[in-house]
Amino acid sequence: MKLSLFALLAAGLFAASAQAAPTKTEALAATCNNCHGVNGVSVGPTMPNIGGLSEPYLKNMMLQWKSGERYSATMGRLIKGYSEEQIADLAKHFSKLPWTPVVQKADAAVLAKGKAATERCETCHGDTGGKPDDVDTPMLNGQWAQYIQLEMMKYRDDSVKMPHKKMRGNSKKLDESDLSAVAQYYAAQPK
Repeated sequence: MKLSLFALLAAGLFAASAQAAPTKTEALAATCNNCHGVNGVSVGPTMPNIGGLSEPYLKNMMLQWKSGERYSATMGRLIKGYSEEQIADLAKHFSKLPWTPVVQKADAAVLAKGKAATERCETCHGDTGGKPDDVDTPMLNGQWAQYIQLEMMKYRDDSVKMPHKKMRGNSKKLDESDLSAVAQYYAAQPK
């Protein structure tokens, strides 16, 4: 009886430890936490939130960095060591997490100026930057304003490799003085 009780307890402990062990993808995704935050919710204004973005968008971005088609000061170097299977697994992992906007406050006048300048942006990103119809378009609502502005500035600079031609053209058509207001407008949107 004591032996069977011991075997039962050991089996229970083994099962509990097996359940607690992270999968290969979860372990790999944990390395992303340093910059993108736990569950893809960034805590720094120059790092984007990635939890809850669409799987095709995330996969495409990582493959563009891996191939050198898209510029990134950090991601291009990091992602080169990942296989296409690992990239696909990471994209799937982060896409299944909830989108958690990091809503930032902005002055009413800045929000009005940003809203007025988003006409070109609304075609792809929608009125508030949340849940675009196209899975290849990222959500902007509650994304860090500084990050959004930095990305628009990359698109405006022809020497920076950014493959989305429509985004490049529309970013260039924005008045430079509107970049910050547009970024702050989208960052302030909760949904």
